[in-house]
Amino acid sequence: MHRIEDYQAFTAIVEKQSLTAAARHLGRSLQAVSRSLAVLERDLRVELIRRTTRRSNPTDAGQVFYQRLSAALAEIDAAKVETSNRRVEATGVLRIAGSTNFSPLYVVPALPEFLAAHPGVQVDLELSDRYIDLIGEGHDLAIRIGQLPDSTLKAKLLANSRRVVFAAPSYLAKQGRPHSPEDLTRHQCIVRTADRDGNAWPFKVNGRIKTVKVAGRFRTSGAVAANAAAALGLGIASGLLWQVRPWLDRGELELLLTRFEPPCVPIHAVWSATKLLPARTQLFVDFLAVRLQKQQL
Repeated sequence: MHRIEDYQAFTAIVEKQSLTAAARHLGRSLQAVSRSLAVLERDLRVELIRRTTRRSNPTDAGQVFYQRLSAALAEIDAAKVETSNRRVEATGVLRIAGSTNFSPLYVVPALPEFLAAHPGVQVDLELSDRYIDLIGEGHDLAIRIGQLPDSTLKAKLLANSRRVVFAAPSYLAKQGRPHSPEDLTRHQCIVRTADRDGNAWPFKVNGRIKTVKVAGRFRTSGAVAANAAAALGLGIASGLLWQVRPWLDRGELELLLTRFEPPCVPIHAVWSATKLLPARTQLFVDFLAVRLQKQQL
């Protein structure tokens, strides 16, 4: 059975392009690193590294092996850090970036219990709807809503939020209730102009996503304004369930077309993959995930 030191030696050789440099990086002797490589190549029965007088480069097989192995070793390191963080007292300033609408409703209410459990932690919460550069602006993590673009950031899924359609009882009493997505074309719909394709609402019909073009006499760039307008009876609106929960609980809005709801929108915590996660950050991410998954978003 291979030791983890053998795998670490191989990845170091690929990254440093030299057995000597790999040995220096690992703090091991050249003979030990060479022996680890030889053990791997003998047991796998394939050449992993092609050596020249100046460089050591991976073969095609070695490159494939490196890609899978380096990812596995990174996960092992992350598991060690996460487990170690459980034993370390969380201290310092936790810098969080979050949206102006979501954070006051779901991040701030989580803070009293978290801070009570970790008296050595302080929280600095920046509210913004722009894209935050975590590394450049010095944040530990950000809460992001929607599909994540490909990036070098690491992420943890906190929760999924339903995409819903809703209207006020007063509007439905006058204009009637839509029974299918196509019925929306005959209704006053509130369009969010800040959203791309804000007038094309997605629905799941017969297992497939179908968009319906909507229109109305009131348009706005703000989600809060759209929801408030719907509560006042100006039309039917679309948004995320967490955004309209207070109006629903007060009976000022009703959900419509629930059996046609499209896939949920993910909510993630994201952080830099280049830094070891401090205990305060890891603990808060895990705490918030547990809390949000208990709530209907």
